[in-house]
Amino acid sequence: MQSSLTLSLSQSATASTIPKSNHTFNHALRFPPSKLINLRFCGLRREAFLGSSSLSRSQPLQNKTLSKKINNAISASLSDNGSAPKSFDYDLIIIGAGVGGHGAALHAVEKGLKTAIIEGDVVGGTCVNRGCVPSKALLAVSGRMRELQSEHHMKALGLQVAAAGYDRQGVADHANNLAMKIRNNLTNSMKALGVDILTGFGSILGPQTVRYGKLDDSPGNTVTAKDIIVATGSVPFVPKGIEVDGKTVITSDHALKLESVPDWIAIVGSGYIGLEFSDVYTALGSEVTFIEALDQLMPGFDPEIGKLAQRVLINPRKIDYHTGVFATKITPAENGKPVTIELIDAKTKEPKDTLEVDAALIATGRAPFTKGLGLDNVQVALKNGFVPVDERIEVLNFEGNPVPHLYCIGDANGKMMLAHAASAQGISVVEQITGRDHVLNHLSIPAACFTHPEISMVGLTEPQAREKAEKEGFEVSVTKTSFKANTKALAENEGEGIAKLIYRPDNGEILGVHIFGLHAADLIHEASNAIALGTRIQDIKFAVHAHPTLSEVLDELFKSAKVKAHVPGPVSEPVAV
Repeated sequence: MQSSLTLSLSQSATASTIPKSNHTFNHALRFPPSKLINLRFCGLRREAFLGSSSLSRSQPLQNKTLSKKINNAISASLSDNGSAPKSFDYDLIIIGAGVGGHGAALHAVEKGLKTAIIEGDVVGGTCVNRGCVPSKALLAVSGRMRELQSEHHMKALGLQVAAAGYDRQGVADHANNLAMKIRNNLTNSMKALGVDILTGFGSILGPQTVRYGKLDDSPGNTVTAKDIIVATGSVPFVPKGIEVDGKTVITSDHALKLESVPDWIAIVGSGYIGLEFSDVYTALGSEVTFIEALDQLMPGFDPEIGKLAQRVLINPRKIDYHTGVFATKITPAENGKPVTIELIDAKTKEPKDTLEVDAALIATGRAPFTKGLGLDNVQVALKNGFVPVDERIEVLNFEGNPVPHLYCIGDANGKMMLAHAASAQGISVVEQITGRDHVLNHLSIPAACFTHPEISMVGLTEPQAREKAEKEGFEVSVTKTSFKANTKALAENEGEGIAKLIYRPDNGEILGVHIFGLHAADLIHEASNAIALGTRIQDIKFAVHAHPTLSEVLDELFKSAKVKAHVPGPVSEPVAV
């Protein structure tokens, strides 16, 4: 969800040409802390009872007069993108047009806010241009290749296929064309709704004031807004000692162009990015070596799911690995010499090994793209590069207090570095600035790894849940179901996989769900929505699923859980993390 990098300045959208409006909007409306607010968005708390430890599902909105005022205030026409107060150019300015900024802009227009979005690179940010979108195109190819290359799989379905091959440039074009199509879709959707797209690098000049233009000493353009959202995203993180040349030592940005398919590639990092690229490269014929600093591969996954995934995604493929080591120096290939990688023990720091490979992919995570934002102009200090925010995504100043009318969503705040999390945060912010108090429950936001088979998860891992249970004094139970018992999975000859539910047997609260198997990324949303809405296991057991479908894996999972009693009242209040 990265934003501004290329800085071509639009001459058609200057501050002097932006019409100001005489529409007044009461952004200052806020619900008092003692009031109960109903939340209607998935991924948001269903109810926020501020100042109390209990929740009530039935209590109505307390202040109907206030609600009416808000509804009247946001009744601006969508055709002209709403109106701004007399003293501001816009109701809302968003710095960064990635998935998070785009989601916030569309919701703002729906709410009647006059909205502008500033982008210095291309619309879509990292996700659309250098991340989730083009990587899914490459993974679609790797999935087809694996299926066609599996003689056992084809024979089991009664199919005979000649040797499968691929055209590298054709695969690369597929990824590039998809990114371009989605980028155009996002751009057109904002233009159609009247969102002003301002070209240039955005920075904060002062309270409610933004400059956009080139990254130099030129004055640029200045615009004002009642509220500002920072949504500048992230860039690949490259540790010290690693020299990236973009050809033989690359980041995910370069890898998505698929300019080559090396015979042997080392992947530094075995998280989501590394796993997905290992799926692509091995399907296209490469040998892969993982380099992981921690003692086990896939450290961010539930340990049980990680072990099964390693057995399926790594062990049978042309993949070896080194764990518990750091790559302290990586030198690109040059003059016929291979890429060299110097490894040391992660604990003792003693030299361990030197690898010579054809290429190296640095998949060590992402770093926030927050330099030059001018946050010091509003007394804000970055923390390890991230913009500090509270649970309402309000930016915090030096003293830890919210900066009025300033928010930061997505990768730049570091809460949850996922495109859809950024979009959810943006929607939550828009709800707040239009008068409704929203707190996003990040534990309800799902994540997925699009390997073959896929991995998905929401909520806590089993170790996290047991640690929480020990601190808070409740019991944790775990139940699992297998894809081998699912008719649709067996019909597809894809019975490898499990679903795992972590829950509280005393009240039926869902603490976490983890899936490894066919279309796991699509299946996880039933669980994530249940967590978001506070639905308990004893209630979701009565949901009906079409037969035969993969969704029955989740149906059987919930039905296999043993809840001690049908406890009245909602599940415990989720914590905004």
